[in-house]
Amino acid sequence: MSTYTIRQVFEKDGILATHIEGYSERTQQLEMALAIADAIEHNTQLVAEAGTGTGKTFAYLVPALLTGGKVIISTGTKNLQDQLYSRDLPNVRDALKVPVTVAMLKGRANYVCHYHLNRAEQEGRFASREDAKYVHVIKTFAENSKTGDKGELNSVPENAMIWASVTSTRDNCLGSDCSYYKECFVMEARKKALAADVVVVNHHLFFADVMLRDEGIAELLPTANTVIFDEAHQLPEVAGLFFGEDVSTSQLHELTQDCTAAHLTLAKDCTELGKAIPNLEKAAKDFRLVFAYEGSRLPVQKALALKGFEQAYQHMQNQLRALAKVLETQAARDPLLEKCWQRSEALYDLFSRWQTAENNNLVRWVEVFTHSVQLHATPLSVAEGFGKQLNAQPRAWIFTSATLAVKSDFSHYIEQMGLQAAKTGFWESPFNYQEQALLYVPPDMPDPNSPSYTACVVAAALPVLQASGGRAFVLSTSLRAMREIHALLKEDFSENGIESPLLLQGESSRTELLDRFRKLGNAVLVGSQSFWEGVDVRGEALSVVIIDKLPFAPPDDPVLSARVDKLNAEGKNAFMEYQLPYSVITLKQGAGRLIRDENDRGVLMICDPRLISKSYGKKIWQSLPPFKRTREIADVQAFFEVLVEAG
Repeated sequence: MSTYTIRQVFEKDGILATHIEGYSERTQQLEMALAIADAIEHNTQLVAEAGTGTGKTFAYLVPALLTGGKVIISTGTKNLQDQLYSRDLPNVRDALKVPVTVAMLKGRANYVCHYHLNRAEQEGRFASREDAKYVHVIKTFAENSKTGDKGELNSVPENAMIWASVTSTRDNCLGSDCSYYKECFVMEARKKALAADVVVVNHHLFFADVMLRDEGIAELLPTANTVIFDEAHQLPEVAGLFFGEDVSTSQLHELTQDCTAAHLTLAKDCTELGKAIPNLEKAAKDFRLVFAYEGSRLPVQKALALKGFEQAYQHMQNQLRALAKVLETQAARDPLLEKCWQRSEALYDLFSRWQTAENNNLVRWVEVFTHSVQLHATPLSVAEGFGKQLNAQPRAWIFTSATLAVKSDFSHYIEQMGLQAAKTGFWESPFNYQEQALLYVPPDMPDPNSPSYTACVVAAALPVLQASGGRAFVLSTSLRAMREIHALLKEDFSENGIESPLLLQGESSRTELLDRFRKLGNAVLVGSQSFWEGVDVRGEALSVVIIDKLPFAPPDDPVLSARVDKLNAEGKNAFMEYQLPYSVITLKQGAGRLIRDENDRGVLMICDPRLISKSYGKKIWQSLPPFKRTREIADVQAFFEVLVEAG
């Protein structure tokens, strides 16, 4: 193991400066690395916020690699996971010259499944000609790939329908009964992860595996000395998904598809099965028809009050029970039929439990999609459940992100995650925001609830976009507002002869949109949640970020309402202790898209008048980086004139 000290690695002429191109010394990075090294050495918890440009990835990788123990690093997105595994980890490992083995583990939906691939090929039932063509491409890939990771196959789009047919789910994996068990890509990835010193995962996989005991992480965790969560601001929401219980009619649809395949290939003589499958399919569709609108989120009381809800629910349960009984008679014929039977029983239990749940920490609610209905039982707090993991055995837990605190106060995050024993660290960004950026809040904006508000946002944004020559993200807090803003900008651009290309979230994948945005150099991209975080556009292509409203969670959100009621009942101020911190952390993420390195310059425009008019507004803008502030459009125009002259 290396004998380097942390200081020797990070100093001006140190190890990183010598081995990594473009590396520059930052005091904040060194201080953060020392705090993490201390937490690892003493098996303690550390919550660390590091502003954009601190270099937090190196700040946690260096001490993690130098200590020599087993490390799990969990990231917010698969993109960051790939970047860590393919670029950052190898660079730091090579610079430090430490003999550390590294593995990456993703959810099973990312790996080609030999069994399901062969079944899809033999059955030949495809949604489109493209899918029929892709099967052969995937087959060749599976025969030659060492990992089976679909991210390595660029010729088949990530969102192609065929992937659902050639990968496994936790429900339909045959496990050790599978004839391809020895060649299984998922099992191979898990073996490598168990043997490696450093394992890179993502938050969804971490919590899914730990909570559902789906092997993987549940096997890894006991051997880990250190767990590091990057993009840790996402954890409360992700953990909430897995500490609760969800069940969806789409799971019934997947079950009936697999039952149909098993019936046709393994049990054609069972006429009862041929009747039970379409009966359940129809019952699930009828249940969806009880709900009028897609995109709605209803508390359980509202859902139960809908006409026909209880009858449709009970009928769906009866048909699921009937299918389970038929499958039980056929289960001994083949592992696939047995698995279908086990799934039908498990789904029946899930639907029954949701209907009768009486846990005070769970909020029951319903989410309606175009073709399916998802039933949620979400915990009011994940602190207790997560605390059991934290205290299971001595190890270091590191939580880091650019957005965890409200005015350098971590109490909201600590309360949410049950981290009362954690130390905290707060490091400002090394960027010179006073010189590099301007915060503009337009004057005379109406109340955000006003019917004319979105039109006023666009009217106020137009002179800013003219001054900047496009080169902007317009981030909205809802899909509805996003579409309205896009339509209004389209009209205004046409009327005013503005030639900046206008891009809209959803026109193509996020990756493709960002590539186009960077290449165009003068585009305006209108987006919602997908573009508030995890997006890195450096240079002049992104010189303006416009935010329509302060991102408060919608007041009719069932989980938010229940959490607010609980906090208020405990005599706490739910707005100040929960809703405001949530808004600040989300806003910091959106604002963080603007300045990505020391050469970036730009304007952050927040249209919401509450930033100025409400007493809590000061707390919000004081939590943002220290931008120079203005309410004058002339200052924005002057800012860009200076940029043009400098250019």
